[in-house]
Amino acid sequence: MTGRGAAVGGRHVPGTAWEVAPRRGGAPVTGSPLVWLLAGYPLWWALGMGQFAYWLFAVPMLAELVRRHRTVGLRVPSGFWLWGLFLLWTLLGLALVPLEMPGTVPESGGYPGALLRVINYLVLTVLLLYVGNLTERELPVRVVVWALAVLCVVTVVGGYLGMLAPRFEFTAPLEYLVPGSLAQDPYMQTLIHPASAQIMDVFGGIESARPKAPWEYTNVWGYMLSLLLVWVVVGWFVQGSGWARLGALAVVAVSVVPVVHSLNRALWAGLALSLAFGAVQAVRRGRVVLVGAGAVAVVAVLIALALSPLADVVRARADNPHSDGGRAATNAASVEAANLSPVNGWGTTRESLGSSDSIAIGPTAECPGCGQHVIGNAGQLWITLISSGWVGTALLFGFFAWVAWRHRAASTPVGQGALLTVLLLFWYMFFYVALMSPLAVTMIAVALLWRGEEPVVRRGGAARTGGGAW
Repeated sequence: MTGRGAAVGGRHVPGTAWEVAPRRGGAPVTGSPLVWLLAGYPLWWALGMGQFAYWLFAVPMLAELVRRHRTVGLRVPSGFWLWGLFLLWTLLGLALVPLEMPGTVPESGGYPGALLRVINYLVLTVLLLYVGNLTERELPVRVVVWALAVLCVVTVVGGYLGMLAPRFEFTAPLEYLVPGSLAQDPYMQTLIHPASAQIMDVFGGIESARPKAPWEYTNVWGYMLSLLLVWVVVGWFVQGSGWARLGALAVVAVSVVPVVHSLNRALWAGLALSLAFGAVQAVRRGRVVLVGAGAVAVVAVLIALALSPLADVVRARADNPHSDGGRAATNAASVEAANLSPVNGWGTTRESLGSSDSIAIGPTAECPGCGQHVIGNAGQLWITLISSGWVGTALLFGFFAWVAWRHRAASTPVGQGALLTVLLLFWYMFFYVALMSPLAVTMIAVALLWRGEEPVVRRGGAARTGGGAW
């Protein structure tokens, strides 16, 4: 049921646990669906597919997994049982969608959003198993890192597009194929209608353009940039040389401006946490001089920012918390929802009745954004609490905690980058919903950590790694 070969230190080593028989005719399997998905994401965004591109490429990925299961068997990562139970919990939660939750707008849940999340989680499962079961010959780690780095460059370019052309939008081809009533749904519009920025009143009466291209929301843009910058640094700076290193420095430098203009405070803090993680890892490896040089560079950048107009943007954001009150209210409502149904939650999100100040406050023509906020849309932690209860939440984050703990001693640049990607979930879960793209990158990181494991168990002459085989 298991394979017979491994990729160790970037080399294909026959006779260990990761060897997979080639296709009939001698043509090896390739990881092209993943490369096309990541590097081609701007095209899928322009076509209006967005996160639905993951569904499209999950089809050939699933076909390959089925072929592998029939021939050599599938491997699963250590702790996969936690993720499997979470999937089961999510499916069982669908039975609770019709129930009316106290203190919420009647019939504000509904199956469309719940089914969308279930499909997304299943697609993420396919992505994890696909990347994890391919060998280094079939999907080289450097190719995965390269594709993530290219996606980072696209995200930075999208940030400038949102700043320089904040009203840029167009009708995507997919919109012509979607039924009119569905295409006009606000949430569906966000998914399939390409736009460069979110125009929001953050500073009280002054509209601000917050970049989001090629993602659905500004918060997703910030989360993705934070994750993808890790892979630019790993692939181009740490493992690269010459022009690649200069390119990495250039990408990091030019990303500062859209990062500030995104007004994403959680992103600012997340980047600081990433720097701290990198410094700790460098000190552990005895790279004290490198850490010192990096600290000097960071101080220089901060001084330059303080002397630039960007400092005014940061101060203005600090003086205008904007959504803090609403976030606190909906987050508290998510906890209350989980307390009311701790085992399975409520299957999906709900709309709060009124606002944090009064149940009588609701949307009006003058204030369409007043009241009836969606409970759980302020972070992956909160949406999981209301959708899957305390048990489901423990299963979801327990899986990623298991992975992080198991690979806490990762020493290679790719391993440390993947570990940081997983750990960032535990910061952003309080502020950003990770489903779909951020969690997809996190799953790829889990697969890279899993692929880097040495065979640890041998039974009956067959080698197993991680969680074993199906």
